[in-house]
Amino acid sequence: MSYHLLFGLPAFGIYALASYYFRKKPHLLHKPRKFPVRCLHVSHRGGAGDQIENTLGAFKNAVNQGTNLLELDCHITKDGVVVVSHDDNLKRETGHNIDISLTEYKDLPPYKSCLAVTFSPAGSYSHGSDHRIPRLEEVFEQFPEVPVNIEIKQDNDELINKVADLVRKYHRSHISIWASFESHVLKKCRKANKDMPYIFSIKRGIFMLFLWYLGLLPFFPLKESFLEFVLPSIMNRTYFPVKRGKFGALLASFTTKVAMKKKLFKHLQDRGIQTLLWVLNEDKDFEEAFGYGVSGVMTDYPTRLRQYLNAHPPLPNE
Repeated sequence: MSYHLLFGLPAFGIYALASYYFRKKPHLLHKPRKFPVRCLHVSHRGGAGDQIENTLGAFKNAVNQGTNLLELDCHITKDGVVVVSHDDNLKRETGHNIDISLTEYKDLPPYKSCLAVTFSPAGSYSHGSDHRIPRLEEVFEQFPEVPVNIEIKQDNDELINKVADLVRKYHRSHISIWASFESHVLKKCRKANKDMPYIFSIKRGIFMLFLWYLGLLPFFPLKESFLEFVLPSIMNRTYFPVKRGKFGALLASFTTKVAMKKKLFKHLQDRGIQTLLWVLNEDKDFEEAFGYGVSGVMTDYPTRLRQYLNAHPPLPNE
């Protein structure tokens, strides 16, 4: 038996046992992150299926359905107003081919009378009486106690700093979440307001998964508070930036096998990191998602998700 094998096998055994032990008891190495609520019920764009997306009407409806977290998107106007809108160019949302960043707030057109629901089958539309693009400040004023997931849609320092200032002004750093899938944008967000929790970027999420498979994740510090991840089974069935067909089906199958690990989600949960799966709009998707033991689901239909949760309440230890 070689010298390396003689000493390597016991060392590897000790490492494997330590990894297994601290995967089960991560609190012995890491102080769990704390967020005031479990985000079981998350409303995507405020609930883009029940009402016109990203409007105060949508947010009110979601809150009435007992949502734990409002998800919204932000841009900044030419005159420096932070507004809630998914797109900078308003062609899809309003029918007007103009950019928010090149338009003053008073000149922003209203949303269309109905909008296609992006993550639902073709022919699904939302309606509502509210068609006005709101200011982020209005959301904070009307829903002071409701947690908000704020996705920064542009690498724009003025936008990031103004969002950070508004969050501080309304004393809601503890219930406002920085969101962007770009690492460099999140870095700027964290610098602008270090007290706000934030999500994994795509790069950090892949790195975290790599550590998991190496058995190193239990030893590695994580500063993120949320993992927001697509449910792979929607990739080849609803809107997703991958062409449907054989490649989409293969990608969905591969992602399911690699990333959808109950033990991983449990480990993150034990470290105070919530996993939220998006964007799910059917009961079968809710059932699949919660079957993985995730913290919550992001939906375009807050009413539908509330009905599902009322019929399938989570167990106290879930």
